[in-house]
Amino acid sequence: MFVMFIEQPPFIYRMLFPGAFWRKPVEGEKTIYLTFDDGPIPEITPWVLDLLDKYDIKATFFCVGDNVRKYPDIYKMVLDRGHRVGNHTFNHIQGIRKFSKRYLENTKLASEYIESDLFRPPHGHMRIPQFFTLRRYYKIVMWDVVTRDYSKLMTPEKVLENVKRYTRDGSIIVFHDSLKAEKNMKYALPRSIEWLKEQGYTFKLL
Repeated sequence: MFVMFIEQPPFIYRMLFPGAFWRKPVEGEKTIYLTFDDGPIPEITPWVLDLLDKYDIKATFFCVGDNVRKYPDIYKMVLDRGHRVGNHTFNHIQGIRKFSKRYLENTKLASEYIESDLFRPPHGHMRIPQFFTLRRYYKIVMWDVVTRDYSKLMTPEKVLENVKRYTRDGSIIVFHDSLKAEKNMKYALPRSIEWLKEQGYTFKLL
């Protein structure tokens, strides 16, 4: 649980999930990967898509299955704009707090709405047996920088600072297209993109 209160996961935590993607450095390039969790929702996701269009950036959206069920038009918009999607369970449940059977069933339910070989666990953690089961069917994508844009304890400026402080070659960066992240994300995302471009980073799809 503690790992969600720091911006980068510790080495020991990465070792618990062998084969998961935390970073994807590309030799000879300064590459980063923008990802968005918890959508799609009509209040936030279209704004994110328009901003990404402005900068000609493609990103990966880890979608909650129930949101896709409720807002299929927004989900289609994500795909039509050339972005990639991943499974983020159907009800955004925490694997560490659920029996594996229920967690895996919830993930399978989401797959009925989200066609993807990518999976990211909500809250960034799950039980080890859950990981090894899901790894048989998905590429498990974790993160290298979590902006914490969702946190009430964070200011918009601090979210931006996290991006500037922790991003490195190959970083997988997590923002959230969710209502609770709206204020922080809408401030930090465009400024992060501008800063990352100034630093010479290129944006790639996972």
